[in-house]
Amino acid sequence: MNWNRIEGNWKQLKGKVKEQWGKLTDDDLDRIAGKRDMLAGKIQECYGIAKDDAERQVRDFEKRSDERWLDAPRH
Repeated sequence: MNWNRIEGNWKQLKGKVKEQWGKLTDDDLDRIAGKRDMLAGKIQECYGIAKDDAERQVRDFEKRSDERWLDAPRH
């Protein structure tokens, strides 16, 4: 999925992000506001993982989100 689309739909996707990365707080998600680099950085910080691992997780999330949007009914 184009990350701009995720950023534009951040309010709707915050719940999915919270499911994926439960250590992120609502305040974290509000500050991140759909910014990809901020999300990866916060995942890295909260989970104590390498930058590459955090980036991979965000990429995987992006791919899964794309599949969900493609499968979602269009109005």
